[in-house]
Amino acid sequence: MTMHSENHDEQEPGQVPGQAPHEEAAAPRTPATAAALEQSLKDAEDRLMRSQAELENFRKRSRREYEDAQKYREIDLLRDLLPVLDNVLRAIEASEKTADVESLKSGFRMTAQQIEKLLDAHGCKTIETDGQPFDPAVHDAILQQAAPTAKPGTIVGTASRGYRLHDRVVRPAQVIVAKEE
Repeated sequence: MTMHSENHDEQEPGQVPGQAPHEEAAAPRTPATAAALEQSLKDAEDRLMRSQAELENFRKRSRREYEDAQKYREIDLLRDLLPVLDNVLRAIEASEKTADVESLKSGFRMTAQQIEKLLDAHGCKTIETDGQPFDPAVHDAILQQAAPTAKPGTIVGTASRGYRLHDRVVRPAQVIVAKEE
């Protein structure tokens, strides 16, 4: 009688060493599949390099466009201001040729209105003052004075107008505020 001892080191035919008996061995690589894999890897590396170059070009182009936008962001405002400057220069020239003060005042009033319309068109609004409660976020109190008809803390005069651009204060209004008597 022959005894068969179980030897775990024995392998079945076609089994790879260290592989469990029921696992199949991977298909052997042929030179053709290796070459195809190498070509596929080269193609992927090439696509990666091209994508990185495109991304870098996009970043550079975006940076240039942003810098240009920042550099020329005031161009529309300047184009709108130039006709106003032309009117001021004409008024100065006219003032040298006439002694009619009323027509000069009228010309400057029209120029001021033109500037106010221009500011409004660009989103710059005048900060309300007269009769308004003092608000340190938009008003700069330059003086307090007794005003019998006004409630304390109320604005009774404006030294210079304030302006806001959308929701930001460009310049606070300089105001005179009523104080308790």
